[in-house]
Amino acid sequence: MKLHDHILLVEDDDIDTMTVRRALKDLGASHPLDCATNGEEGLAFLRNPANHRPGLILLDLNMPRMNGIEFLTEIKSDPTLKQIPVVVLTTSHEEIDRTNSFGQSVAGYMVKPVDYRQFVEIMRVIRDYWMTSEQSASGALTP
Repeated sequence: MKLHDHILLVEDDDIDTMTVRRALKDLGASHPLDCATNGEEGLAFLRNPANHRPGLILLDLNMPRMNGIEFLTEIKSDPTLKQIPVVVLTTSHEEIDRTNSFGQSVAGYMVKPVDYRQFVEIMRVIRDYWMTSEQSASGALTP
């Protein structure tokens, strides 16, 4: 993920949205954060040519109208969207949710911690992973 890439957060909980914003700010991440409150809004955002294509999608699973698994099914079947990496950020500890998510080729699955410091650390791991992946893909890192 490039430094200027947008992040799309698909999350229905306002507190979790604020937590993601705060964690990114605390990490000094300069990525613009676009938000959708359910899968339908997320799809509409992604399919609107006036919007920036995100470099990463952070996705909650338990949402109204269209849940995270339904959202994943839609974007992974769309040739123009399926390459966008998706990291699931959820409160679900259910193995079926993890299995279904990885069955849709998610790049990561993180259970949201209650502790803010732990949440910032998860966001740091996500940021560092995507920064390293982007540098590696562009040839900036040598094996």
